[in-house]
Amino acid sequence: MSQQPARHGAVDRFLTIVERSGNALPHPATLFAIFAALAAATSWLLSRLGVSAVHPRDGSTVDVVNLISADGLHWILEHAITNYTGFAPLGTVMVALLGIGVADKSGLIGAVLRLLVNNAPRRMLTFVLVFSGVLSNMASDVGYVLLVPLGAVIFASVGRHPLAGLAAAFAGVSGGFSANLLLGTIDPLLAGISQEAARIIDPSYTVTPACNYWFMVVSTFLVAGVGTWVTEAIVEPRLGQSTDAGPSGGVEPLSAAEKRGLRWAAAAALVLTGLILWGLLPSGGILRDPQSGDILHSPFMHGIVTVIFVGGFLTGVAYGFAAGTFRGERDVIDGMKEAMGTLALFMVLVFFAAQFVAAFKVSHLGMVLAIKGADLLRAANLGAVPLMIGFLLLSATLNMLMGSASAKWAFMAPVFVPMFMLLGYSPELVQGVYRIGDSSTNLISPMMSFFALIVAYVQRYRPDAGIGTVIATMLPYSLAFLVVWTLLLVAWMLVGLPLGPGGGLTLELS
Repeated sequence: MSQQPARHGAVDRFLTIVERSGNALPHPATLFAIFAALAAATSWLLSRLGVSAVHPRDGSTVDVVNLISADGLHWILEHAITNYTGFAPLGTVMVALLGIGVADKSGLIGAVLRLLVNNAPRRMLTFVLVFSGVLSNMASDVGYVLLVPLGAVIFASVGRHPLAGLAAAFAGVSGGFSANLLLGTIDPLLAGISQEAARIIDPSYTVTPACNYWFMVVSTFLVAGVGTWVTEAIVEPRLGQSTDAGPSGGVEPLSAAEKRGLRWAAAAALVLTGLILWGLLPSGGILRDPQSGDILHSPFMHGIVTVIFVGGFLTGVAYGFAAGTFRGERDVIDGMKEAMGTLALFMVLVFFAAQFVAAFKVSHLGMVLAIKGADLLRAANLGAVPLMIGFLLLSATLNMLMGSASAKWAFMAPVFVPMFMLLGYSPELVQGVYRIGDSSTNLISPMMSFFALIVAYVQRYRPDAGIGTVIATMLPYSLAFLVVWTLLLVAWMLVGLPLGPGGGLTLELS
């Protein structure tokens, strides 16, 4: 099957520039070490220049604290460990991934995805494939490894172009990274970073992992619908009929053991859901706030990461022992161990990110830059919608040079979250806007960590394919997601709906 000439030219030249620019950047961990050093150097320079700002809450003067001094050196030596261990995303991601690791190791997540796809009516196949890709993000990267190549096999098995199936699955997995019906590992991770940034302004501010949940749920169906339309109206007609079905063979049906495992996992999920409702629905429920009876600020919401862990653990254990993939408690522990193994690079990255965020906060650079930046934006009088669209486009553009969602947010949040807080916009809104921009261009970012793997998948069906082939195929999805998702955000803001529990759009600083 030959490659179409339209895939060369300007797109490839643009991608070459982007790829070389991204490859020229140091490793993200090195970048954060550099950022931390630059924060210290900048604190020395600005303190020598006498730079300060007037705090809008109490009228006090905020001076830049010099970290290149005896006191600064003492702080660095004494707080390097606590900066790391106290960094909110570290513990939340580790705890959530322990439970999700059990569910993944047992085979539960893979079985659920196959169940969804196998039972989809032919006319709904594309929608179910994209929808399943979005749901797969609950288990971090399993969608890239399992569902994307499976999408090609599914389409080939029903006589459709395998690359259209691969593209549809990839659109859901990567383009829908900020949508889901359930909370996953990325939600507590980003919320923790947002919380650390918000505390530059308000030391007691709390950002819950569920703060964007309602917007995520609506976005799940939006992404699935838009992805379906792009696949069937643009991508598949462009690809035409496949002359080489590639390594297909159909999707393996669920075995009797797997079906038994799913029944037991469903039973475990129902029991857990019943217990949660028992603790939340009565006015004096045990999971509500003991003083006010509130749900929003209840132990349940504050402990949502623990709920994710328990849910993944219980359903994974129920499935594993019923399906025979677990033989004993050692298999369960192995699932958690393997999940922790995937965090090795993240734990290295977080050490340096934590030092950067802490230095930014303690030196008052974050506060001063936020106040100065907020003053400039306030003088520009752009309004909420233009401001957020501009920030969304900035996030989408930066994603072309740095693929990691958490790494980008770790250096963007300490600047933009406090700045927008001083303008009256909530950290939850700023985080939600960032996630839209980041997800929309995942599909065309060569810096996305799984991009090379996607190219390899494509080459199984089109051996002469390269980066330009993938970009040309996925660009319609990226543009469509960016436009439609932005319109949803604008409508959401104009109506004034909260993004999730505790996720209001505006903020009043006391």
